[in-house]
Amino acid sequence: MEINGVEIQDTFAEAFGIQVSRLLVTAATKKLAKIAATEATGYGTSVIGCPAEAGIDCYVPPEETPDGRPGYVIMICNMDKKKLDHELLERVGMCILTAATTAVFDAMEDPDEKMTTGKKLKFYGDGYEKMTEIDGRTIHSIPLMAGDFLVEEELGIRSGVAGGNLFIMAENPASGLLAAEVTVNAIESVPGTITPFPGGIVASGSKVGSNKYKFLGASTNEKMCVTLKDDVEECQIPTNVDGVYEIVIDGVDEDAVKAAMKAGIEAAVQVPGVIKISAGNFGGNLGAFKLNLHDLF
Repeated sequence: MEINGVEIQDTFAEAFGIQVSRLLVTAATKKLAKIAATEATGYGTSVIGCPAEAGIDCYVPPEETPDGRPGYVIMICNMDKKKLDHELLERVGMCILTAATTAVFDAMEDPDEKMTTGKKLKFYGDGYEKMTEIDGRTIHSIPLMAGDFLVEEELGIRSGVAGGNLFIMAENPASGLLAAEVTVNAIESVPGTITPFPGGIVASGSKVGSNKYKFLGASTNEKMCVTLKDDVEECQIPTNVDGVYEIVIDGVDEDAVKAAMKAGIEAAVQVPGVIKISAGNFGGNLGAFKLNLHDLF
């Protein structure tokens, strides 16, 4: 299968079930909201080593937020509900409550259940906290030096999908990087998805375990390393490819991840120098979701 002359390999991305939260962070200005959203989603690339996978979903203009201020929707994900509950408390409490003029609202549609993050954070008010209502939502108002921090009492979570992915293979590193950037930009337009790695781009594709070191749970995917093309048996990089980047996608459900993968491919194939689009999997032995590239179209 080819799109715009680019080969779309007949393979699948192997993805996993994950627990997902989706929060709206608002502030007095778009800049302040972006700062808080960025802080709250830091150290969130992969649960291989990070306590959560996290990222910014989308910008929300003032006319569409409960408090009439600009905001950003962020997603925070973990395989375990208890760990996700802890991450919500830590990240909202340490990264958003501490940021100037912020408020937090639940942005998850059709949640499976709700975490009482706001109810727990209210105690920071040391008895001076109050309850109020905004747009029909139960809100805790916590007094701070600069004013009150507002946080919705409960934040919804649901079962989502993590690890949707694309491998972009290009004739040189510059073309590969440009394609990766436009892919991430395209995915940003798909609601309910994030690309949790730095700038949305994975430079460090990995495999489960290690060929040499037993103490490692994950190690570099040597079959996809451009500098090892002549040194590794069963190398998966075509001879005319010298630029490879991976994009990893988390979403609120399988359909959202598929839509993001499709949007990403459609953007990547427009970049001159892109030769092939593939995806990473573990033979279908680990993840519950098998997202075939050809089925996206």
